[in-house]
Amino acid sequence: MPTIHARFAADLHAALNLLEHDGVLPVGLERRGVTVEPPRDPAHGDLSTNAAMVLAKGAGTNPRALAPLIQAKLAGTPYVVDSQVAGPGFLNVRLADSAWTAELALIAKHAGDYGRSDLGRGKRVNVEYVSANPTGPMHMGHCRGAVVGDALAGVLEWAGHPVTREYYVNDAGAQVQTLARSAFLRYGEAATGTPAVIPEGLYPGEYLQAVGQALFQRYGRQFLDQPEAVWLDPVREFTVAAMMDTIRHDLALLGITHEVFASEAAVQREGRVDQAFARLEADGLLYRGELAPPKGELPDDWEPAEMTLFRSTAFGDDSDRPVRKSDGGLTYFGTDLAYHAQKAEGADQLIDIWGADHAGTVKRIQAAVHALTGKPFDVKLVQMVRLLRGGEPVKMSKRSGSFVTLAEVVEEVGRDAVRFTMLSRRADAQMDFDFAKVVEASKDNPVFYVQYAHARIASLRRKAAEAGVSAATADLSLLDADELSLVKLAAQFPRAIEGAAIAREPHRIAFYLYDLAAAFHAQWNKGNDDPARRFLVADRPDLSAARLALADGIGQVIRNGLSVLGVAAAEEM
Repeated sequence: MPTIHARFAADLHAALNLLEHDGVLPVGLERRGVTVEPPRDPAHGDLSTNAAMVLAKGAGTNPRALAPLIQAKLAGTPYVVDSQVAGPGFLNVRLADSAWTAELALIAKHAGDYGRSDLGRGKRVNVEYVSANPTGPMHMGHCRGAVVGDALAGVLEWAGHPVTREYYVNDAGAQVQTLARSAFLRYGEAATGTPAVIPEGLYPGEYLQAVGQALFQRYGRQFLDQPEAVWLDPVREFTVAAMMDTIRHDLALLGITHEVFASEAAVQREGRVDQAFARLEADGLLYRGELAPPKGELPDDWEPAEMTLFRSTAFGDDSDRPVRKSDGGLTYFGTDLAYHAQKAEGADQLIDIWGADHAGTVKRIQAAVHALTGKPFDVKLVQMVRLLRGGEPVKMSKRSGSFVTLAEVVEEVGRDAVRFTMLSRRADAQMDFDFAKVVEASKDNPVFYVQYAHARIASLRRKAAEAGVSAATADLSLLDADELSLVKLAAQFPRAIEGAAIAREPHRIAFYLYDLAAAFHAQWNKGNDDPARRFLVADRPDLSAARLALADGIGQVIRNGLSVLGVAAAEEM
């Protein structure tokens, strides 16, 4: 897509090629650090490049000397009306108004695809997110990671990556055994009509009552007097399946679906762990040994024991990590590394979205992925969310027994409000989710502010249609500098997508949309003070058409940005 930023970048590199031809620059000088972006201060121009600063050393000169040479090669570029060398060697350029009206026309032409790029060049990315233990319904502790992961997948797709959305089902180990025992008590409750007494250490939530009733409908009374060895496996499998159905339902309330649900039990059953261990052993990365004692005062039950260890220190970890316990049983990490090797078979890059409480395990899994696959792997940590209502902590849910369910929150404030709010701060910053503020109609509420901008534009389109005003044949040269400043901001959307994809930070799109909405509202509000500044001016159908085209372009970019984040664009509010 020939956006104005891409067009200037191409012309800049053509100028650098000419300097190579002239012998000013060495042939093949690395240019990856060369950027084209708007200067921080709009008074300095429309676009700025650091090319002279990046290339000067390799050219055996200094940036202030190289910048005028680049400037001279760009002098004939038809849409560049002025350029200045600034600071330590930046080259700032000012573009003709026609360049920006052409960009507005480009937005209209590409419509729902404006902002897409081929940055990813078809490299498939596996994004694993949520992966909550199937021991209960989704709660707000899972919500932020779910939204961040899903929005990141959307950003990557817009940047040209095929994406696999994956959920790792922890259906092996002690927690699902505990789940099965908890469900069995509810099964007994359904079979006998006697309320179950839930011992400490089991799951007390009322959500398991429905599972118990379903178990009774499936098995009748056949397990009532049987030993645990008879009923544990079928009850576990039934209950995990039931909980995963609930989890899928709850995620669907947020508009989230995964293409792959990978089973921990299947990873073990299908020999994936043995395959991974064999590869590590062949590379000399597994050995039998003892872990160093923990720092500080030793726990009473600590004793040295020989285990199978992975040499994760060879890849930057703080210590080697056990993959098998002294009794031969697998550690969670042992299965986890095999699972990541499995994921890598169908992807060029891996990304995991984890809660910040798992920060201590990042280095070991990165070490394992490097050892087993050599493929790029990133872990994004998501901080916790504190639920408030008018500034006061929210009470726990009766249904869950210990937490507020995601379904309850979505039911109260809506999917779009939840999704956008979860992206209104960096993922690695703690967040307060206040029910009162999320539905507040003010500029302090980013959900409302962005949605309201789009609703205003939708209303404008309806009024224009009634007045017989069409943007189809608009003379965009009628737009003035203030109005073109909106186009300049809208034109940054493709860059915002690429920047968010490279940094793996979908919140950048939410931040960008808020800034774009704020600029649109500011332009709209000028019409409150001066009728001649309104988007529709009764005696100026030509100017109204141009301004309608401007509003349509802003609305299209807002729709596209919200679509990336999985948020609907409001038509009215």
